[in-house]
Amino acid sequence: ILHLGAVKSAFYLWVNGIRVGYSQGSKTPAEFDLTSFVRPGENLIALQVYRWSDGRYLECQDFWRVSGIERDVYLYAQPRVNLRDLGLQASLDEAQDRGRIALELFLQNRTGTETQPLYAHLTLFGADGKTIHTERFALGALGAQPDEVIVCDNTSVNLFKLTAAALRYQDGRSVLISDELNFPTDLYIFQGVIDLLGAGHQLKLIQSKDSITVRDEDLFPAINEDTALVALTQVAFKSAFMYDIQEVTAAAHQSGALAMWDLSHSIGAVPLKMNEWDVDLAVGCSYKYLNGGPGAPAFLYVRKDLQEKLVPPIWGWFADRDPFAFRLDFSPAKNISRFQISTPHILSMAGIEPALDILLEAGIDSLRSKSIQQTEYLIYLAQQILLPLGFELGSPLDSSIRGSHVSLRHPEAYRICRALIDPRPGDTTLRVIPDFRAPDNIRLGIAPLYTSFRDIYRAMDRLRNIIEQEIFRDYSKEQLAVT
Repeated sequence: ILHLGAVKSAFYLWVNGIRVGYSQGSKTPAEFDLTSFVRPGENLIALQVYRWSDGRYLECQDFWRVSGIERDVYLYAQPRVNLRDLGLQASLDEAQDRGRIALELFLQNRTGTETQPLYAHLTLFGADGKTIHTERFALGALGAQPDEVIVCDNTSVNLFKLTAAALRYQDGRSVLISDELNFPTDLYIFQGVIDLLGAGHQLKLIQSKDSITVRDEDLFPAINEDTALVALTQVAFKSAFMYDIQEVTAAAHQSGALAMWDLSHSIGAVPLKMNEWDVDLAVGCSYKYLNGGPGAPAFLYVRKDLQEKLVPPIWGWFADRDPFAFRLDFSPAKNISRFQISTPHILSMAGIEPALDILLEAGIDSLRSKSIQQTEYLIYLAQQILLPLGFELGSPLDSSIRGSHVSLRHPEAYRICRALIDPRPGDTTLRVIPDFRAPDNIRLGIAPLYTSFRDIYRAMDRLRNIIEQEIFRDYSKEQLAVT
C-alpha cells in the first residue's frame, strides 16, 4: 500500500508505466493498493502532481526507481524547502540542468516493525516556463533569474501587458518615450494602450537624423520627470542600430522612469545581462536567433521587485494565485505568473528546446564574436563590390552599436529581393532569402550559429550579378503582401 500525506492538488499515480489511481487532493490522505502492479526488483513510480502555490503549475516528468517493495510504502522527504500544497519537503538542486526543480525524496518500506529507506529523486517542471528549461533560458540567454521570466503568448501581447501595467503604475507621469526606428507593432501597441487607458498619456518619438541611428544627445534630454516609461528596441529592425541598454536604463532611472526593452533582434545573437543592467521590463520573440521556428512563443521579463507592484491588464486564469480553486473573483499571483493568461503553447515550446541546447552550448559570447566578424566581412564586401554599383550601407559601421544583421539600400531594393528569393527558370545560382523593408532596405540576417563566411561571399556575388546583368528588371514592382 502506498500512503500519501495530505495533498491539496489533484494528481495521478503511475506504476511501471500504468496509471493506477487518481486523487482529487483537497488535503485528504490517499492510499493506493499496488499489489497488482509492483514486481520483483526495481519498480518505476511516478506522481503526476498539479500544484499552484506561488502561481506555478508543476507536473512530474521523472519516475522514482524503487527496489524491494514488499508491503507498505510511505512517502517522506528531506526537510529543506517546504512545498506546502504537496505535504512534502524539497530542495532546489542547483546541480540539475534544464531548469529543473529537484526534490530529494525517500520512500520508507515498512515490513513488520522494520523501516528501510528507499531513496528516490523526483523532478518537477512548471508551466510558468519550466517546461522549456526556464533556468537555462533566463540565465544563459537573458542574464536574468528564472523567476523573472515567462515564455508565453507572442511579443505584441506581452508588450501590451507590460506597457499597460507600467503606465498605470507610474501614476502622475504622462509621457512614453520611444523612437522612430522602432518596429511598427511596438508603436501601434503603445498608441492602443494610451487610447485604452484614456488617462492623457502621450507618445513621444525620438527622431533619427540619419535614419540609421539615434544619438544620445537627442534621446537623453527628452527623459525627464514627466516620463513614465522609456520603451525601445535594443536592435533596430531595419538598420541593426544597437542601443547601450545599461546606459539608457540608468538615464531612465535617474529621472524616475521605467525602462522596457524589446529584445526580438537581440536574444540569441547579443549577450544580455538583465540583472546586471538593472532592466525593469523586457519582451522578445524566440523565432529569430533562438531558431524556435514559425509560431514559436515569445517571452517577457519583469524584475523581481516590480512583480507585485505591476497589475496586468489581462486577467486570465493562469494569472490567478490559485487557478484550480475556480473562484469567481480574480486574485493575481504574487510573482511572475501574474503575467500569464492561459494555456501555454506546449508543442511550440518543445521546438525551442533543441535550438536552445545548441545555442547555449556554442556560447553567446562566442556567437557574438563570430557575428561581428561576419557582419564586418559582409560590409567589407559590400564596400568593394556593391557600393560602386549604386548600393548604400543602411547599418552602422561601428560594430559596437550594430546587431547581427546588415541592411543595404538601393532604389530597386524590392525587385532585387524578389530576384534573390525566386531565381528565373533555369537559373541554378544561389537562392538567397533576405527581407525587404520599405522603402529601400535589403536586410541580410546573419545567424552566426550556422551562417558561414562562404554563404556571405556567395550572397554578395549573387547581388552583384543581379545588378550587373539587370536581372531584377524581370520582376514586377508590385509588392506581395509579405515582403
